[in-house]
Amino acid sequence: MRDITPEEAARHRAKMEKRKAVQDAEVAEKTVEKGLLIVHTGPGKGKSTAAFGLALRVLGHGGRVGVVQFIKGAWQSGERAALESFGERVEWHSMGEGFTWETQDLARDVAAARRAWEKAREMMDNPAFGLVILDEMNIALRYDYLPLDEVVAALAARREGLHVVVTGRNAKPALIEAADLVTEMGLVKHHFKAGVKAQKGIEF
Repeated sequence: MRDITPEEAARHRAKMEKRKAVQDAEVAEKTVEKGLLIVHTGPGKGKSTAAFGLALRVLGHGGRVGVVQFIKGAWQSGERAALESFGERVEWHSMGEGFTWETQDLARDVAAARRAWEKAREMMDNPAFGLVILDEMNIALRYDYLPLDEVVAALAARREGLHVVVTGRNAKPALIEAADLVTEMGLVKHHFKAGVKAQKGIEF
């Protein structure tokens, strides 16, 4: 650790005081409180993981969380086991039947997506939920398993105060336009390319 001179310390303090004043002023200007439509998309890893981290934050404040998985089937994941330990405060529905290349049945995939969307609408209408996660719904929209206009309209008309997170690659432009917050996960490096398989605690 290098020595810090009194002059350096004084310059740093003055710089941080100015930074704090600017930051405090920006925060003071923000007065709106509303339910958010949040989209996690992009080719990088971590879209669903970030959504479930947000679920923990809501639960930490005493809220209730609903999860609908549009693609993943009934296989047990670590995040599901952890969140369901909160009991009735988490309601989880895995409505998919696996990845599209596994089912190889378009009609079956469309029907599964429709059932998942109906469950999502039910949760969105239920005032008990403060957060609803629509995991990998972007994939269902990408393959036109659901009517985009209907989905975007319902999300835009969600009840006041409800936060909704939509995850999955290739988010549609109309959904991005309707969202309040969009994060694109970038792929810089992935262990799968080096032959590392999906591992418990990392991928599921």
